[in-house]
Amino acid sequence: MGNQLTLPDELILDNLHTIQRRNGLQLSESLSSSDFTVEMETGTGKTYVYLRTALELNRRYGFTKFVIVVPSIAIKEGVYKTLQMTRDHFLSLYSGNPFEYFLYDSKNLGQVRNFATSSRIQLMIVTVGAINKPDINNLYKESEKTGGLAPIELVRSTLPIVIVDEPQSVDGGLHGRGKQALADMNPLCTLRYSATHVHHHHMVYRLDAIDAYERKLVKQIEIASAMVKDAHNKPFVQVVSVNNNQSVISAKVRIDVETASGVRRRMKTVQDGDSLESLSGRSVYRDCWVGEIRAERGNEFVEVREPGLEHFLRLGQATDEVDLIGLQRQMIRRTIREHLDKERRLHSQGIKVLSLFFVDAVNRYREYDSEGNSTKGIYARIFEEEYERIARHPDYSDWFGDVDPGDASRNVHAGYFSIDRKRIAGATVEVFKDTRGKSKADEDTYNLIMRDKERLLSLETPLKFIFSHSALREGWDNPNVFQICALRDIRSEQERRQTIGRGLRLCVDQTGDRIRDVNVNTLTVIATESYEEYAENLQREIESDTGVRFGFLEAHHFAVIPISSQDGRTIVLGQEQAQVLWDYLKDRDYIDAEGRIQESLRSALRDDTLILPSRFTVQRELVIGVLLKRAGGLEIKNADERKSVRPRQAVLDSAEFRALWDRIKHKTIYRVNFDNDRLLSQCIQALQQAPMVPKPQLLWRKAGIAVSQAGLETSEISTAAPISLDEGAVELPDVLTELQHRTDLTRRSIQRILSGSERLDDFIRNPQRFIELATQAIDACKRSALVDGIKYQRLGDEFYYAQTLFQDKELTGYLKNMIRSQKSVYEQVVYESQTESKFASELEANTAVKVYAKLPGWFKVPTPLGSYNPDWAVLVDSDEGERLYLVVETKGSVDSDNLRQTEESKIACGRAHFNALRDADSSTRYEVATSVDELLAAVAID
Repeated sequence: MGNQLTLPDELILDNLHTIQRRNGLQLSESLSSSDFTVEMETGTGKTYVYLRTALELNRRYGFTKFVIVVPSIAIKEGVYKTLQMTRDHFLSLYSGNPFEYFLYDSKNLGQVRNFATSSRIQLMIVTVGAINKPDINNLYKESEKTGGLAPIELVRSTLPIVIVDEPQSVDGGLHGRGKQALADMNPLCTLRYSATHVHHHHMVYRLDAIDAYERKLVKQIEIASAMVKDAHNKPFVQVVSVNNNQSVISAKVRIDVETASGVRRRMKTVQDGDSLESLSGRSVYRDCWVGEIRAERGNEFVEVREPGLEHFLRLGQATDEVDLIGLQRQMIRRTIREHLDKERRLHSQGIKVLSLFFVDAVNRYREYDSEGNSTKGIYARIFEEEYERIARHPDYSDWFGDVDPGDASRNVHAGYFSIDRKRIAGATVEVFKDTRGKSKADEDTYNLIMRDKERLLSLETPLKFIFSHSALREGWDNPNVFQICALRDIRSEQERRQTIGRGLRLCVDQTGDRIRDVNVNTLTVIATESYEEYAENLQREIESDTGVRFGFLEAHHFAVIPISSQDGRTIVLGQEQAQVLWDYLKDRDYIDAEGRIQESLRSALRDDTLILPSRFTVQRELVIGVLLKRAGGLEIKNADERKSVRPRQAVLDSAEFRALWDRIKHKTIYRVNFDNDRLLSQCIQALQQAPMVPKPQLLWRKAGIAVSQAGLETSEISTAAPISLDEGAVELPDVLTELQHRTDLTRRSIQRILSGSERLDDFIRNPQRFIELATQAIDACKRSALVDGIKYQRLGDEFYYAQTLFQDKELTGYLKNMIRSQKSVYEQVVYESQTESKFASELEANTAVKVYAKLPGWFKVPTPLGSYNPDWAVLVDSDEGERLYLVVETKGSVDSDNLRQTEESKIACGRAHFNALRDADSSTRYEVATSVDELLAAVAID
C-alpha cells in the first residue's frame, strides 16, 4: 500500500513556479530533484506545520506513507510529544480520518511491516543515526519480522514522502551519509524544514528571521551586555577549544590584541611554541609562550608559560581566573534580577518565568567526590549566594514575604546533564561527558525533559532556573524561557542563533493558551559582548545560515506585491514589473549593481522623499514597506535602555483626558448578520466571473550545453507555445467535501453555488485548479459579508476599561523607540514604527491637539478575526470651537495580501465598534490617517 504520483515533471515544475511566484521567491530553473525546501525561523511552529502538511497531502491527494527523519533523540521525542498533544486536534480537522504514528525501534521491526501494508495514514519517526550506517543498522538487515526482507525494502516499496527536520544536521556533511540514507528510501519526494538550510533545494516558502520578528511570531530580543573595559594590564589567556585535525594539534584562545581602535579581546589559533607577544602585538605578553597542547577528549588543556610560572588551562579556563569568575558572578546576579522583575510582573497573568544558563564546564555547576557523592560546583554556590542576597534586598523582600530566602535559593535551580556510570577502583562514580544527543544516557535525560515539560510550566513547581552544558540544544525549547545567560564564550562556537532559539517561542499561561502581547514576549540574553557586537554577529550568523542578505535588495522581493484583485484572485506585480522597479532604483543610485542599498535610499525613506514611477503610485505604500524591511536589519534591543514609562499624572487627572476616556472606554459585543441567499448569489456570480480553468499543459524548452574546463553550462535557446495535455481518465475528488473543508460552508450551500455557476465542466477538465479557484471566490465573498454584516452593541455601564489601568499596568519601552511628550497620558510615547514616531511628534506640535494617548496593548476591540488594538486616542479643538474625541489608526501593513486583508477587515470592525459608541455622542469619531494634517483634513471634510 504505497504512494503514487502520475504528474509529469513539466507540470510539477509549472506548479512549483506558481508557488514560488506567490511567495516572492526565485524561480527554479529546472526540476533537478524532488527535494523541496521550507524555511521557517526557530520558534514559529515548524513541527506543527509539517505534521499538518502530511495530513493535508493525504486529504487532497491520498498519500498515506510518510517518514519523518530527525537528527537527534531530542527532536524525535519532541515530534512524538507534539503528535500526542495534537492528535484530537488533527482528528477534528480531518473528519476523524485515522492516522497512526510510531517511533522507529530496531528491536520492533514489525512496526515497519505494518507501515508498509496498512491502508491508514502512517507516520514513522526515525533518527538519522538509525538509518545512515548500512553495515550496522538493522534497517538494512533481513529479518523474519519483515517477511525475510530487509525493512528498508518495505519502506522503499511504498514510495514514502520523506519529511526532514533540520536537514543541515541530517545530511551528514562532507560524506553525506544521511543524504544517501534519505535517497535509499526511494522517496516520492523529500520535504526539508529548517531555519538554517545549508543547501537550498527548490524553495517553496520562506519565513525568515526578519519576518518572524516583524510579525511578532517569536519573542523580541534584547541584550544585557556584561562588558569588562580597560582591564588589559595583565596577560590574559582563555582556552576556547582544542583541535586535532590531520595530526596537527592546535587550540583557539582569547587574548588581548592591540588594534587600530585600542586593545580588544580577540580569538587566535595557536600551536605549541607560539609567542603570545607576537600574536597580540603587546609587550604585556613578553616572554609568554604556548607550551603543550593536549587534545585527548575529556582531558584537554593548553600550557601557557610565563617567566617562572606555568598555567595548565582546561577548556573555558583563563589565566586571570579570579577576574573571570567575578564577571560570571555579575552575569548570574543580572539574570536573577531580570528573572524576578519579570516574575513579579507576569505572575498575576498565570505565566511561569524560566531562566536558562549555559555553562562552560559541567563540573562548575555540579561535582562528584571519589565516593560518588554530589557537591555543588562554583556556579551553583554563586547562584545560591546571589539569589539569597537579592531576595533580602528591599526591592524584592516584599515579593518573597515569609519564604526563607535560603530555602528558596536551593529549590529554584537544577542542572540537566547526561551522565555515564563507570566503576573506578571498585566505587561507582558519576563521570560527566559531553552530550551530543546520540547516547543512551542522552535518551534518559531527554525523556525526562520532554515528559516533565508541562509540569515545569506550573506555578506550583519551584524549579525556575535551569543550568545546562550542551544537552539543551536543538529539539529542546520551552515557551516560557525569558532569560538566557551564556556563562561560556558563544562567540567562539558561532551558536548565537542556537542559543537564543531555546527561548524564542511565544509564552503560554497556566491553561496552555499562547500569549501574544508584545509587551510580555521579550527574551533577555545576558552575554559578554557589547550590545552592538552581539547584534552585528547575530546578524552575520543569520546571513551565513539562511542566505538572507541584510541591506541588499533583489528584484523578486517586489514580485509578490499585489496590484489588483479580481473575483477572489490576487494579481501580483510579477517578476517582469519587479525588475523594472529594481532597475529604476539602480539607475538613480539608490542601490548599486549588486543590489546593495545606498545611504541615499535610507535618507529618502527617512525623509519620505522617495519618488517612484507613476505606474507604481497605487502600490507606493507596499513598495516602501519592502524597502524599509530590506534597508534595516534585525532589531536587537539593549536591555540597559529598557525603561518603565510612567503616566503623566497631570494629564491623566485632567478634565480633558477624562472626557476623552469616558467616550471611548466602553466595551461592546458584536453580532454578524447577513442574508444567506444573498451570500450564495454573490458566490455564484464570483465563480461565474472567475478566470477560465485550463487543461494541464506541456511546455517545451530548448537549451544549449557548452563544455569548458569550468564544467558544463546551459543556456536557454527557445521555448514553444504550451500544448494542452489529456490526462485520460482522472479520478474526480469529492468536490463537496473538499470545498466544505476549505470554506466551512455546508454541503447544501456549496451544491447551490456549484450548480448555479454552471461551471462543473471546468471541474471535470482540471479538478484541482477548479477547487482552488472556487475556494478563492467563496472566501472573498465570505470576508466581504462578514465585515459588511457586523453590528456592534455597547454593553452595560459596568463593562469598560478603567482609567486606573494606565497606572496599574506597567508599560516599558527602549530609549531609541521613545520620544518625550507633554500632552500624552505617558511621560514618553513608545512607538513601533517611523509612522508612529512622526505622528506623535505632530500631535505634540499641533496646537489643536489638547491631549492624546498611544493606546496600550490591553485596550482591545473584539472582532471575528481576533482582537484589534487601535493606535491613538486624541482630543482636538476645531477652529469653530467644537471639541472632537478621536480614535485614530495609523497602521500600514507590508505583510502578505491575506494578512493585509485581515488587518483591513479588523479596521472595518473597529470603525463599527466606535460608531456604536458614537450613537450616544456625535463628537466621537474614528479615523484612519498617517499624519495629523491628513487627520484634521478628514475631520474638516466630514
